Amino acid sequence: MLMGSSIFLGFTFWGAGMAKLFHEHEFFGWIGPTWLIEELESYGLEFYGKFIALSQICIGYMLVTTRYKLLGSIMMIPMIGNILMVTISLEWRGTPFVLAFLLLLDLILLWQFRDFFRPIIDEGKSQFDIKTRSIRIRNGHLVWLAGLALQFFAIQASYWNWITACLIVLLGLVLSVLSFRVDRMHSGMDLKIP
Repeated sequence: MLMGSSIFLGFTFWGAGMAKLFHEHEFFGWIGPTWLIEELESYGLEFYGKFIALSQICIGYMLVTTRYKLLGSIMMIPMIGNILMVTISLEWRGTPFVLAFLLLLDLILLWQFRDFFRPIIDEGKSQFDIKTRSIRIRNGHLVWLAGLALQFFAIQASYWNWITACLIVLLGLVLSVLSFRVDRMHSGMDLKIP
């Protein structure tokens, strides 16, 4: 359930952000609108629309690749709040209900990481135990980051060739998923840390 929720939420927002920025909005995603930036431009908020799209890509990518599920799900809350305020301001009818469902999924995902929140609330070491998770190393982080960078490169590539852009997106996704393998190879064993 945890992995499925993360991938679903990630694909939803990553796809929505990519569709907003891909040339002629020719990227697959199930929520939109892809023309949000153009809609906000009439209010002088084109830059804000691009900021939302870039946020959707970064946060969604953290979740779809599952490497940064906790960080992505925390960042998802203010992002959904921003999108909700835009949709309410523009008086879009059904969108707030879809966002409420996605927020509920995000809260379910965050509940799985509840052991991390007590030390944050206590602002330091807590008497409560934190579950152990797999070790993540710097090289794995760099491999994942290279995959994210390819997503942004693919947006630019979409302006000259859609198929090439999609292949770059796919290459970036594969690279980011392989970051887990880099962690295992360089750690020498499947150690756990809190």
